[in-house]
Amino acid sequence: MALKIWLDGKLVDEKDAKISVFDHGLLYGDGVFEGIRVYNSRVFELDAHIRRLYGSAKAIRLEVPMSRSELISAVEKTVEANGVIDGYIRLLVTRGVGTLGLNPFICEDSRLIIIADNIQLYPEELYEKGMKVISATTVRNHPLAIPPQVKSLNYLNNILAKIEALDNDVPEAIMYNHEGYVAEATGDNVFIVRDGVIYTPPAEAGSLEGMTQGIVIELAREENLEVVEKNLTRFDLYVCDEFFLTGTAAEVIGIVEIDGRVIGDGKPGPVTKLLRKKFFKYAHGKKL
Repeated sequence: MALKIWLDGKLVDEKDAKISVFDHGLLYGDGVFEGIRVYNSRVFELDAHIRRLYGSAKAIRLEVPMSRSELISAVEKTVEANGVIDGYIRLLVTRGVGTLGLNPFICEDSRLIIIADNIQLYPEELYEKGMKVISATTVRNHPLAIPPQVKSLNYLNNILAKIEALDNDVPEAIMYNHEGYVAEATGDNVFIVRDGVIYTPPAEAGSLEGMTQGIVIELAREENLEVVEKNLTRFDLYVCDEFFLTGTAAEVIGIVEIDGRVIGDGKPGPVTKLLRKKFFKYAHGKKL
């Protein structure tokens, strides 16, 4: 069945969901987006995602062409129209049609697109056995160039690191900032465990403040686990007891090797397993 896409205030058939070649979202990656999960027909953390979208848009002086309540309704209608029970939403706002020049203020009205579809997750085997990663040579964008809190349509920095991972036959790469501190993976937040304490890089290191990241921190603290935001080095990743990533698509997935160094005993550790289990229950609305 063809998808129904929300485009500029209404649902249209997938084949009719088109934007101009002069849209600055296409020409320059000028826009923002959110990736949102659907569990049991329920849009997960929708209010928080909408809040982050508006924050990203404000930071780049982009006008979202509808109110928050209207946008929430549009997302829910798109999910319902496509019969999505467990899936993924891509919500985009582009700058709109302009010229071949850079000036964003001569663009016509911004455009809003909502896609709701099924999602391709990592295979279950990878969650059971753990994932291997590498350190990317591609440096994370400097926070004074593009604030890491802005989830922009220009993902070339992440894509270049992803290419490095795929060239090395692994699914993910860890990105470091200009000072050599861990920023994030190409699409996920980084956590390590050492001596019973959980560590994750702060936003200032160049990581997006992830929705899943924030929830996992809360779930860990409910278990009386200490969580500390601090700068991490490559050495910290090499010698940690456990290592895992969190993200909208990945949820919670253990890392068992980085740059040829085995993490722990080479299997996802007990903290990783606990938090994956707790997040699954939380996301699916089950009592913990």
